Amino acid sequence: MPAKTKKFKLSVPKGIATLVPYPPGKPIEELERELGIKGSIKLASNENPLGPSLKALDAVKGALKNLNRYPDGACFYLKKRLAEFLGVGADMLVTGNGSNEIIELLVRTFLKKGEEAVMGEPSFAVYPLAVQAAGGVAVRVPLKDFTMDLKAMARRITPKTRLVFIANPNNPTGTIVKEAELRRFLDRTPENVIVCIDEAYCEFVTSAEFPDSLAYLKEGRAVIVLRTFSKVYGLAGLRVGYGVSHPAVIAYLDRVRQPFNVNSLAQAAATAALDDVEHVKRVRENNIQGLSYLFGEFSKMGYACVPTEANFFLVKVGDGEAVYKALLKEGVIVRPLKNYGLPEHIRVTVGTQTENRRFMDAFMMIAAEGAV
Repeated sequence: MPAKTKKFKLSVPKGIATLVPYPPGKPIEELERELGIKGSIKLASNENPLGPSLKALDAVKGALKNLNRYPDGACFYLKKRLAEFLGVGADMLVTGNGSNEIIELLVRTFLKKGEEAVMGEPSFAVYPLAVQAAGGVAVRVPLKDFTMDLKAMARRITPKTRLVFIANPNNPTGTIVKEAELRRFLDRTPENVIVCIDEAYCEFVTSAEFPDSLAYLKEGRAVIVLRTFSKVYGLAGLRVGYGVSHPAVIAYLDRVRQPFNVNSLAQAAATAALDDVEHVKRVRENNIQGLSYLFGEFSKMGYACVPTEANFFLVKVGDGEAVYKALLKEGVIVRPLKNYGLPEHIRVTVGTQTENRRFMDAFMMIAAEGAV
């Protein structure tokens, strides 16, 4: 006779029980197996198509011999190099397993159950996930012209507000809020509200009106600036990001942060990557050239692209889900945006010039076949 299964009950907080998990994409190899295709290209996750710096790869190789040791729990050398690079004190830095972890740390440290965090909608999906999981209230403010509506966000701040999230450039739209409007917003924000300025894509920005967010810290404003090594530095697979804020804010985050949260290989690679300015220059140039080509081709075809300051862009195609599926059959993976409330758009990461041309060839083909 089969053994009896003991019944049990799970007691889960409502905020977690009602969460919709972040939808991870399937591995490319699995998609190729399912669809019977080979040599597909992934332009869906805003990754760096040129890969990491050779200096970073060499640093990883050098760190392999010490994998039997725990990583440096304080990220001493990485923080030292970042402090020099940014012109800030090491006590103004917190490191994380990607900047995602620092978002989680912010919420866990400064947001109590029932308190609020204001954010744009659509924006980075992790903000509302982290807030809801902690029992907080995510106050979502619709974008205006695909851009954070800071005036509307300021109006939604209440005595219960503890955090504001501003992705700049914003994901998934690629748009930025400019210096003058961000400064006006900060002037209207109460002193007990921490404004998180998430600059994961800041190295791709070309606009002269992009804010110098680190300057706000020197003015004594309650901000934390998040950045990452996943994008321009091409280290997404190693998961390392950092936050810059006042030493008092950092000290509280470090009380919550788990020890050894950034692994040894990530620390070595990130420290070395900061020194390879030529690699960053190549990545930026590839992005500028790619955007120029892609926007030009879509303009010729009569499709509207949203102006971007990131390494991705939105293009309005009609039925985004249908276009995504049609491109998938051609071995080109992009991101449909129905879950972001943008069902007529797809988000496309800028690839290498070869990948960009392949994407456009596939898009033109499915357009000619009436799939767009």
